[in-house]
Amino acid sequence: MAAANFRATFPPITGADVFLVQKDGRMAEQSKTPPRVNGILETSLYVESAARSAEFYRRVFGFQVIDTDSEQLDDATRLCAMRAGDRDVLLLFKKGATPGTDASGSIHIAFGIARSDIAAWKSWLAEQGIPIESQETWKYGAEALYFRDPDGHLLEVVTPGVWSIY
Repeated sequence: MAAANFRATFPPITGADVFLVQKDGRMAEQSKTPPRVNGILETSLYVESAARSAEFYRRVFGFQVIDTDSEQLDDATRLCAMRAGDRDVLLLFKKGATPGTDASGSIHIAFGIARSDIAAWKSWLAEQGIPIESQETWKYGAEALYFRDPDGHLLEVVTPGVWSIY
């Protein structure tokens, strides 16, 4: 839908126009801003084997398994949750095993790193036998390395300066 068409269909809402209908039918003014969100907590990848992918993310990034849906982590595991930073969780879902939430194709995830660690990451990936597909320098000065996980997902390690907020 073109922007002009969208605006014609859904005109801008002003503060005076924002109302919420209560259960008793009375109109109440609605807040103009949403409640605060603390960030993205989980990121999901759909993989052929949660066990194989968990080993990759443990070996390459040092992520720790924090939960699974089964007694042991193997090729039958439907879900593996990994700690991916201070408060971030990487969910590894077995492809086709969770109705209504399956994704296909490769996904992109970027992991923030310190500017001083870019050379160490280049060496580390080489030591792990992981080819770097590309290296970029972004408009705010970030440096990024791109590579793939065992399922073909495009991974990026990137220094500050990729966005105005990072």
